[in-house]
Amino acid sequence: MARTNTERARQSLVAAPPLVFLVVFFLAPAIIMALASLRYPGEFGALAPLVATKPGEEAGLTAENYRLFFSDSIYLEIFVKSFGIAALTTLLCLAGAYPLALLMARSAKRRRDLMVLLCVLPFASNFLVRVYAWMIMLGPFELLFTPIAVICALVYVHLPFMVLPLYTNLERHDPLLLDAAQDLGANAWQCFWRVTFRLSLPGVFAGSALVFIPVLGVFAIPEILGGIGDWLVGNMIKEAFLGVRDWPFGSMLSIMLTLCVLAIAWVTARLARLGGGRA
Repeated sequence: MARTNTERARQSLVAAPPLVFLVVFFLAPAIIMALASLRYPGEFGALAPLVATKPGEEAGLTAENYRLFFSDSIYLEIFVKSFGIAALTTLLCLAGAYPLALLMARSAKRRRDLMVLLCVLPFASNFLVRVYAWMIMLGPFELLFTPIAVICALVYVHLPFMVLPLYTNLERHDPLLLDAAQDLGANAWQCFWRVTFRLSLPGVFAGSALVFIPVLGVFAIPEILGGIGDWLVGNMIKEAFLGVRDWPFGSMLSIMLTLCVLAIAWVTARLARLGGGRA
């Protein structure tokens, strides 16, 4: 009994720091944003008071922001476009990252470590510096302020987030499984599709989530390299807070995006678990 209590206390001690982190940096801000989304905008920005201080002043709680979101199709269109851009970026990252991660996993350890270093090396430079560098590279080809420029930069920035989970998964594969498949008559394609790829599904889903979710909320890349027609959800949220200073509307957009992200994360976790179980 004493041993059980000691183990529980140890588990609680280990779980306490991440739990506190989630409460302070995720749950509490989410609650604040949810409450702010039900307020009226202030006269000069921020939030209107809960109790009116002068005649005719909008005060208290309201669901007007949510009514406007669901009644105006423009917001749904931007959300759908954001999901499409995020899906396309994820697919392109997967297509580029899988061969690279497979090459890294099957290389000698000395070369493998060098490849991993080169993969994470871009993180040593500032994010905005790398984005502005794309302006220089795309300028001669007259691709600036186009969807192509936005997609290229999104893939470049998020590619390492797809490579690293795939590499971590692929380098743990037992090569004897491929030998066994070949002994049973499988050709090279069958070995890859029925053994390697299926075993790598948890890495595929993890990398896809690490790419898809951040792309949904990105705003710097579309704003710098794209035009007004290339705005995503992140640009709307940024404009609501810093442009028109309509904090309640920006909070509502943030809540809707958070719900979408949580749903995607849940589906991805389920798919990864099912994929790992089938493999």
